[in-house]
Parts: sequence; structure tokens; C-alpha cells
Amino acid sequence: MGVTTTIRVGVGLLLGAAVLAQAHTLEPLPAGVSAGQVLVPQGVYAHIDTRQTQEMLQTLTQGSAEQQQAALERVRAAPERFQPPVLYAMSQVLFKAKLYHEAAFWFYAGQLRARFDVNRSTDPTTRQAVDALNQTYGAPVNRYLFQDLDRALDLIANVVAWDRKTPYDYDPHWINLHGMQAVQAARDPQSAGARTAASLSQPPSEWAAIAERTRVKYLKSFQDAITGMQGKLPPSPPAQPSR
Repeated sequence: MGVTTTIRVGVGLLLGAAVLAQAHTLEPLPAGVSAGQVLVPQGVYAHIDTRQTQEMLQTLTQGSAEQQQAALERVRAAPERFQPPVLYAMSQVLFKAKLYHEAAFWFYAGQLRARFDVNRSTDPTTRQAVDALNQTYGAPVNRYLFQDLDRALDLIANVVAWDRKTPYDYDPHWINLHGMQAVQAARDPQSAGARTAASLSQPPSEWAAIAERTRVKYLKSFQDAITGMQGKLPPSPPAQPSR
């Protein structure tokens, strides 16, 4: 039997038993919804398949070393099949194993794909899921990567190039479980019936363009940030004369 998907409300929206993160909501909670409350998805939200994600998160966060290694190999072999939270969790396992550069790659790959899923969603409040994932997994990766700004820029460029050539073979509607529309539907099952799978996302015919805009903006934001950081660095010491 698969894992039952639930929605946790309050300072974060969580995917089932596997806690992704906790972050402040960007929208007020619906009337009658209390922080920390667990809700069962209703209507179209009940059919969003996150079982593989939850099982992988469980393995990557709580499995034995052998189980975690097997999970890493599964993702490396077919990353296109996994929803972004799996890539985030994978980065944490790799970082703890001191595979820092690979950890950074998968963290930012997960981040870019999650942003695309937000951008093709029709519920703008789903963006809080990316904030939550970043807060949970990002600090050590960011500290590592931005010790070397040239390395950081190269890695982000590689992530964008990888994303451009790697298919998206997973259900993008995982992100909708982290939006306030899913919470409202869970609180009011009758209203949930008004939503369809098609209504959760922008038309698929627009996805390729949305993906490319997301990539371009993502890369530029890093380029601008790194340029700003470089401008604040102290000047390099003069080269020592050769003897």
C-alpha cells in the first residue's frame, strides 16, 4: 500500500509523513485553519502522485547507509523521473558524505526545477514550498559553493545546461499540494470539485517557454549576485616578483 498524502498547515505545508521544511506562509491561512493542522487532500488534489517522492525522502533521510546509496544510484541513473524534493534531499546525503560539488549540483538542480514547477502552476502561493526547501537544505551548500565565485558561476551554468537537455518525467502537480488552494479544497471538499487537473497548471503548450524563461532568469540572477559579490571583494594582493 502506498503512503497516504497529507497536507500540514501553518508555518509550512508538508508532503505527507516526510517533512520537507517549515517556512512562514506568504498568504494568510483560510478561516478555521490552525497552524500545524494536518489535512487530507480532496478532489483533484487527492490524485496527485507523490508516493515515490515520499518513499525516497524517507530513505534518504532515515535509511541505512546501504539504502541511501541505492537511492542515490537510482536518482543518478534517471534524474528526470524524480520530483525536485528528492534532488534536494539527495544533496544533503551527498554533502554529509563530503561529496560537496555533486551535492551543490543536485541542490541547485532541484531548486531550478522546483521554480519551474511554481511558474507553471496556477497557484502563486506554491512558491512557499521552494522557500521551505531552500531553508532546509541550502545553508551548507551555499557556504561551500560561494567560497569560490568562479566555481559557483560555472556550476550554475552547468545546472542550467543540464536542465535544458534533461526531460521532466514526473508529475509537476506535487507543487500544488503546497499552495493555499489545496488547503482551501481540503477544508471545503465541495469547492474541491470545481478544480480539475488541467486547472492546476498553465496550458502544457506553454511549458517549454515557461521553462526557458525560468532558466534564463535563474542564471541571470546568479550572474548578477556573483558580480555584486565580486565588486565587494578586497583587491587581490600584488603578485610577488619572481626570483
